[in-house]
Amino acid sequence: MKRILVTGGAGFIGSTTVDHLLAKGYEVRVMDSLQERVHPHGWPAYLPPQVEKLQGDVRNRQDWLRALEGVEGVFHLAAYQDYMPDFSTFFHVNATSTALLYELIVEHQLPVQKVVLASSQAVYGEGKYHCPADGVVYPPSRPAEQLDRGEWELRCPGCGGPLRHLPLTEDQAHPHTAYGISKYTLELAAFNLGRKYGIPSVCMRYSIVQGPRNSFYNAYSGICRIFTLRLLHDQPPVCYEDGQSLRDYVYVGDVARANVLVMEDPRADYRAFNVAGQRATSVLEYARLAARVCGKELEPLLSGEYRFGDTRHTVSNWEALGALGWRPEVPLEQVIAEYADWVQAQPDLGDFYARSAARMRAASVLRQANR
Repeated sequence: MKRILVTGGAGFIGSTTVDHLLAKGYEVRVMDSLQERVHPHGWPAYLPPQVEKLQGDVRNRQDWLRALEGVEGVFHLAAYQDYMPDFSTFFHVNATSTALLYELIVEHQLPVQKVVLASSQAVYGEGKYHCPADGVVYPPSRPAEQLDRGEWELRCPGCGGPLRHLPLTEDQAHPHTAYGISKYTLELAAFNLGRKYGIPSVCMRYSIVQGPRNSFYNAYSGICRIFTLRLLHDQPPVCYEDGQSLRDYVYVGDVARANVLVMEDPRADYRAFNVAGQRATSVLEYARLAARVCGKELEPLLSGEYRFGDTRHTVSNWEALGALGWRPEVPLEQVIAEYADWVQAQPDLGDFYARSAARMRAASVLRQANR
């Protein structure tokens, strides 16, 4: 493969993957919709000049055909991510676009030799737990009634007893949000159509990806964006629930390495891989680490609010990808430091947290527990 297409290539995962591809000698074409909430100023300056840039929508047949002309490998990283309840958009952008990609490859007999797709840790839903009485269980999402009472931990769906969370492995998927379901639909389409028509395909289940270029305009950009922006405005980070939810965070450069690795390694074909961070970290621990990195003596604020649909503990195991020679290399403190440096270099640093929080409250995504 010589020429590669990266959809969503103006985004922070896409553009960092582009950098790795260029360093290895590939020719790269990027297609991005330049959605205003993520890229309000158009094409970002960090895309190298040798990259061919096409503005297009992955839901549009003609845009796909233009982007696919003459390419031999595809990274389909364009995605719709948000906390808002516009459910159909998740499926149009994430799942239907994937079906359209394979449809066009087959219909026009395009010489695409491999496709790598952006899936998500969200396909696991509430994840994997151990119950002393019932063994390994995959509990459903926490009901609003429980969260309204400020009861954050999951209980066994069988006996009602306490549960211990387990690292997520690739063998089970139980999505419960529109985003997670759309990503699992993407996987089913890619693997089944890919096998049927001989198009090797790989799905990457990213944990929470962090690092420079992660847009601070978009409400979904994540914990590093939210905490860093508040700290840089001398405001305390706001932790939802009790701040004890566990997550794993992976550096965008480590993710880009994983993307290129599976594109080049045939052992990855027709498989899904967790792309995970080094360790589990609580939200409260993350907030205190971010404050230390930003040089602020601000204690995190426990607001008593929760985001409806959030999981309690979500930590992925990366051993399957490790068997191909990959591991997460960049520690969390360095990830936060690089992002903070990048944010402070931007010309229009604003308090976007307040706007996105108000928007989520209005849509009943962000709710107050009645303890």
